[in-house]
Amino acid sequence: MTSEKSFPVSWDQFHRDARALAWRLAGVREDWKAIVCITRGGLVPAAIIARELGTRLIETVCVASYHAYDTQGELQVLKGIAPELKQHEGDGILIIDDLTDTGKTAALVRAMLPKAHFATVYAKPKGRPLVDTFITEVSQDTWIFFPWDLGLSFQAPISKNVAG
Repeated sequence: MTSEKSFPVSWDQFHRDARALAWRLAGVREDWKAIVCITRGGLVPAAIIARELGTRLIETVCVASYHAYDTQGELQVLKGIAPELKQHEGDGILIIDDLTDTGKTAALVRAMLPKAHFATVYAKPKGRPLVDTFITEVSQDTWIFFPWDLGLSFQAPISKNVAG
């Protein structure tokens, strides 16, 4: 991995962060027409947020960007958004993803639904300007280990990973 820092996120922490995002989004609008989640990372937070906000219509937009797990490559739209959700340029639609990293995926999906509200659980500085709402910002050189990517194993103390 090219990142020097790691940020492992447990299931409990991710659930708390996704619920915190739902709280913020409830204050933005009461009646979201639909959620469009960016797969695969947006599936879990979209399910939590849909439950919390009472939103039943959930769509996916499938974009592949991490081809070797840890390196971002050329973006590929594997599945687009249903035409009826593109009406009114996405006004009233909530786009959900787990993370905005470089902002490339966010820019691609935002172009599909320019009036939608874009929300992520985590944001890095390069992608942050492209999202409307997020919970936690991490540095650009941090790799987030999501709970669905982890197993139980020993974690070296931070002091062992710091150079110098």
